[in-house]
Amino acid sequence: MTQNLAATSRPAAVPAAVPAANASGSRGWWRDAVIYQVYPRSFADSNGDGMGDLPGIRSRLPYLRDLGVDAVWLSPFYASPQADAGYDVADYRAVDPMFGNLLDADALIRDAHELGLRIIVDLVPNHSSDQHEWFQRALREGPGSALRERYHFRPGKGANGELPPNDWESIFGGPAWTRSANPDGTPGDWYLHLFAPEQPDFNWENPAVADEFRSILRFWLDMGVDGFRIDVAHGLVKAEGLPDIGGGDQLKLLGNDVMPFFDQDGVHEIYRTWRRILDEYPGERIGVAEAWTPTVQRTANYVRPDELHQAFNFQYLGTAWDAAALREVIDVSLDSMRPVDAPTTWVLSNHDVTRHATRFANPPGGTQIRTPGDRELGLRRARAATLLMLALPGSAYVYQGEELGLPDVTDLPDEVRQDPSFFRQAGQDGFRDGCRVPIPWSGTEAPYGFGPTVGGPSWLPQPAEWASLSVDVQTGDPTSTLELYRSALAVRREHPALGAGTAVTWLDTPEGVLAFRRDSAEGSFVCTVNTGAEPVRTTAPGSVLLASTEVVVVAGETVLPADSAIWWAV
Repeated sequence: MTQNLAATSRPAAVPAAVPAANASGSRGWWRDAVIYQVYPRSFADSNGDGMGDLPGIRSRLPYLRDLGVDAVWLSPFYASPQADAGYDVADYRAVDPMFGNLLDADALIRDAHELGLRIIVDLVPNHSSDQHEWFQRALREGPGSALRERYHFRPGKGANGELPPNDWESIFGGPAWTRSANPDGTPGDWYLHLFAPEQPDFNWENPAVADEFRSILRFWLDMGVDGFRIDVAHGLVKAEGLPDIGGGDQLKLLGNDVMPFFDQDGVHEIYRTWRRILDEYPGERIGVAEAWTPTVQRTANYVRPDELHQAFNFQYLGTAWDAAALREVIDVSLDSMRPVDAPTTWVLSNHDVTRHATRFANPPGGTQIRTPGDRELGLRRARAATLLMLALPGSAYVYQGEELGLPDVTDLPDEVRQDPSFFRQAGQDGFRDGCRVPIPWSGTEAPYGFGPTVGGPSWLPQPAEWASLSVDVQTGDPTSTLELYRSALAVRREHPALGAGTAVTWLDTPEGVLAFRRDSAEGSFVCTVNTGAEPVRTTAPGSVLLASTEVVVVAGETVLPADSAIWWAV
């Protein structure tokens, strides 16, 4: 029997409204939530200026409801000079005019709740914009200003203070220090910025900083947001004395070792304070840590019972398409989260890394890939990887456009790039614009429904071939990636053995194949994945629920195609 399984099921109905209160004994909605990341400038443009905005997002919320996700995470839309795509915040309580205003934010939150979607907003507590009122006053008032204590201002080394205070390097390349000018124009103290010079780091040893962010949390919680994704959650506290690291390639050490500016134990008291604030509000508001740590075990520290609710699993995101490597990172992830009773999170793409449809199109090489690779191979693996991810216990994150199978745009002209690290040497990859190109909705000409006018502007150019990947083209096509996502999210919501949990039972398989079982009182489920380049014959463990490609089941046996995944009801 041949089955075309890409659209065997439709999304389940989403509740009419988000629960208003945390019911006693609730299991926690975040434990198995599928959360969709919206990059506001690239999602939907309502006014035709080429830049996505909050009204555009609001108009597309029914699409996200029908896709079957539980919550929407919005990357920063705060008032900002946009030196780093909004991660340089000038006013944490204002919407940047390019995205709309506070009334637009309020309407978006209200509409989302009416559709049964929760809203998570980005929060950037490690650094502000250099245009933030605090930093501008600190510069104007000069040495001795109380405002300077809210950042890391230090005198330089050398006879005339001409050298940086220590040897730390910026994630974006170059020194992590920039020298300021005194009010009289003479060279002054240096200030710390782990990212761009336009992003000075806050000094979290100063009580005013902690007070301010508690107020910011309450401002947005009062607006009705359901949680916060905390940018650089591992970076707020620096080692006492800001010690030198001492040679070596610091950027290659990131994620492999505890650095004096990342993953310091002092961050955890901050998040305990924040957790108490989140718990004051009804409706189970959550905190999600973007915490790059050396091990999954250290990531688990951020989600202890009195701290945050989730932490991104970057170790999983960076794993190659290899059965043995995937099984190892899955086991370590589940084992690390189990002692702190936190859900494991799974993610394949985001706004900082090459889309997984392109990563998997190339030989293994980390999360930053600059070549298109084999597009057909990459998409085949990406579809299979999605079914693997959504079958695992815990919560999953989907980055806008991955449900369309979008690849990275690897051939953007240099003159259109805006990633700040592109303009600095030896820093973060600098090619993140490739995963941020506005997504296609409809039509045969750019901007493919991203904006209201055919032929209208788009802040980054879209490839001509994206016309065939638009939402309209893929809707209703049972072989499309969009319909695969819709079906997978519906099955995930409906099947009793999927979603929350902490355990999988691995099954014996040939080399290159993964198979695991998940059990519940109401039914069991098996996921099989072939990461190899050749098909593999195996016994069918049950009836097919969904597959990443066409499969054939005959007399209790099936052939797992190369780079494929199958879901089974047992």
